[in-house]
Amino acid sequence: MALSIFSPSVSGLYAQSHALETVSTNLANISTTGYKSAETMFYSMLGSQPLVKNNANGLSSSRVDIDGVGYYDRTSITKAGTISSTGNPFDVAIEAGDNAFFAVRNSLNQVYYSRAGDFSTRSENGTIYLINSSGYYVQGFAANEDGTFASNLSDLTIQYPDSIPAVPTTQMEISANVPADVDNSSYGLTFYGENNQEQTVNMLFQKVEGQNNVWNVTFNMEGGTVTTPEPLEVVFDEKGGLLSPKTFSVNVTWPDGTASTVAMDISHMTQYAGSSEIVNVSQDGRIGGDYRYSYIDSGGVIQSLYTNGETIASGKLALVGFTSPENLIPINGTLFEASNDTGESFFVVDSTSNDNTAFRSESLEDSNVDPSAEFSNLIVVQRAYNLNGTAFTTANEMTQTVINLKS
Repeated sequence: MALSIFSPSVSGLYAQSHALETVSTNLANISTTGYKSAETMFYSMLGSQPLVKNNANGLSSSRVDIDGVGYYDRTSITKAGTISSTGNPFDVAIEAGDNAFFAVRNSLNQVYYSRAGDFSTRSENGTIYLINSSGYYVQGFAANEDGTFASNLSDLTIQYPDSIPAVPTTQMEISANVPADVDNSSYGLTFYGENNQEQTVNMLFQKVEGQNNVWNVTFNMEGGTVTTPEPLEVVFDEKGGLLSPKTFSVNVTWPDGTASTVAMDISHMTQYAGSSEIVNVSQDGRIGGDYRYSYIDSGGVIQSLYTNGETIASGKLALVGFTSPENLIPINGTLFEASNDTGESFFVVDSTSNDNTAFRSESLEDSNVDPSAEFSNLIVVQRAYNLNGTAFTTANEMTQTVINLKS
């Protein structure tokens, strides 16, 4: 019986020591990307004595035999940290809610989940993989040639050609106004050729003398020619809308001697008094481009950028959620493992998602540690530890008194 008086204070010292370790770990990881703070929780430990209703003196008691304190840790998994900009093209933060996690795979095919998006690349046998800070392979959906993404998860890789070829202009749609109060106007249009040419083609409108709302249209290009199969007259109605022709073709002879044909659509052109401003020009041509760098965009897509402004997608990040995310098992401060208690998993962002707000590119989620709360906990833990130490010392003194009575 004498030794049992040490049990509560000893368990208290152990519990508060662990609580101090938890607080210290939180403070140590205050700058760790995606770290989730933990909190030590306490519960009463029951002794071996049953509930006593009446003691020898006939007094009743509603107390059970409490024999100290136990502890466990609770991690604030679904509490997001603040997001900070980094400027790193492979850094990405999650903005799709608190129940959303990156999936990563290690070399043993074990899959873990994390909010830490501090990714980088590693080359293995000529293949560039996207990895996390632990060297695990980031999971996602590979890009298909048709611009969609595969439906199954796989290790994300970054694949890109060193350059992309030029695409000659074959179709062009123009929206612009031809001023009704002038005799001529000109529009500069950019045409692209098959040999990476880029030339300005001037489309000239000349009012036909003696006719209302009728214009002769010709084209010219420095070093080459642009012609129509027959003379082109464009006619507008009295309200400024285009009557004819709405489409036509032009034949282009480039300065290097190559030739191409471009289908023109001017159905959105108007004739009003005012400026000859071009409202919009769309076409299917482009110049070639050389690879510049790769990055992750706000939709979670790994893009490779080229000098002509074009991009090629390599893959797309997956985000996974759980029915009970608070039951994820912490492996360390930033990695978690699923269990039966987490319930069903589901994709928050899958291969068909088109949400450009699910991620924040060139940014990271900070630790969710609250320094002021941790320092408050530190004071409480220290005081509790000291009180348990005092209880232990008192129990020891009482034991010594009993021992001295027998001597």
